[in-house]
Parts: sequence; structure tokens; C-alpha cells
Amino acid sequence: MEVTEPTWVFGYGSLIWKQDFPFLESRAGFIEGWSRRFWQGSHDHRGTETSPGRVLTLIETPGQRCCGRAFLVEPDVFDHLDHREKNGYERVAVDIHFENSRSPGVVYRATPDNHAFLGDAPLDEIAEHIVGSEGPSGLNSEYLIELASALRAMGEADGHVFSLESRVLALLK
Repeated sequence: MEVTEPTWVFGYGSLIWKQDFPFLESRAGFIEGWSRRFWQGSHDHRGTETSPGRVLTLIETPGQRCCGRAFLVEPDVFDHLDHREKNGYERVAVDIHFENSRSPGVVYRATPDNHAFLGDAPLDEIAEHIVGSEGPSGLNSEYLIELASALRAMGEADGHVFSLESRVLALLK
């Protein structure tokens, strides 16, 4: 998908709380028909090649909406974002809904057929996996805790994220 003009990028995970790229504008928003899940392996940021961490991807979920933050970026920013999201993610076109409008944009999603996809597991198992993982970008638990904090600051609730956070915090005590 070639980008030739400023484009909205929808962040539903670490992009919400860790922007390491320039952007022209940022807004809260949501996409419809998707849920975030800790089902993607991270060999390059929150884990290692031999011990991947767990990070988010989007799962098609009719009737649901995934809240996050959208960033309007220049086309050259996609070189950086493509590198950041290289471990199994692909760009997907989406409609991003804002408070009183919507706009076309893109989101990075890891599909079940990519090499790093870990898939569903019981929440206790995912929590233990997260607590035991660390990579070049830091502790896997930090990724989860920072996301939960950012979602709360936005006034958003996410049962999957908050349930995992509760389990992870209990394991870290």
C-alpha cells in the first residue's frame, strides 16, 4: 500500500503511549469490527528470537470497536513505522472514527498466518508469558502496564487489557 500524502495511522497498542516518530496531528478515535488481543509474538522488541514476548494484534470482531489514538503522518514516516512494525505486521486500510467525523487511514495488524503469531491462550498463561519476557525495548510487562495506563487516561475500558494487567501485577508482587 503506497502512501503519497499525509495519512492517518491508527494506534491501538504501543503507538498510543510511545510515539517515536513525527506527526502533524493526534486525535483519540476508534475503528469498528476489531478487538485488540495479546496474541502476537515479539521477537524484536519485547522478547527475543528464542523467547518471544506477547504484544497486540487486532482480531476481527463484528459489532465491537477498538479505541485508540490516530496520528496524521507524512508519507516518509512510513519507512520508520514499517521497520518498527516489521515482525509479522502488515498495513491494512481502515476507517478511523473521531468524535464528529471519520477519515480513511491505516492500521498495522498481524494476521494469524504470520511467522510470529502465538494465538489465543488462557489469560493466566498469557500473563505468565508476559511477566517472563523481556527484549531490546524492555520488559514485556511494561508494554502492558503502560498501555493500560494510557487507556485509563483516555477514559477507555478494555476488558482483555485490564484483566491481563491485574494478573500481571499480581504475579509481579
